[in-house]
Amino acid sequence: MSRKGAATARIRLVFADEGQFHHETVHISEEALGGHLRLIDALREDEGVAQQLYIDVDRLVSAYRLGADND
Repeated sequence: MSRKGAATARIRLVFADEGQFHHETVHISEEALGGHLRLIDALREDEGVAQQLYIDVDRLVSAYRLGADND
């Protein structure tokens, strides 16, 4: 999805799985994020995001953009 040199944003995804929570950090292109009003819409509807990764939205609890100071 992200072309060489294209700007990306770090996104933290938090999932619930049988009472346990775990997180993943992914990189999403700024272009994909900018094409949608809400982050969840970019994750669910953007073709580039769908080609890059699979997100189980039924288990997704939280998704947020990480800043420079976040893990």
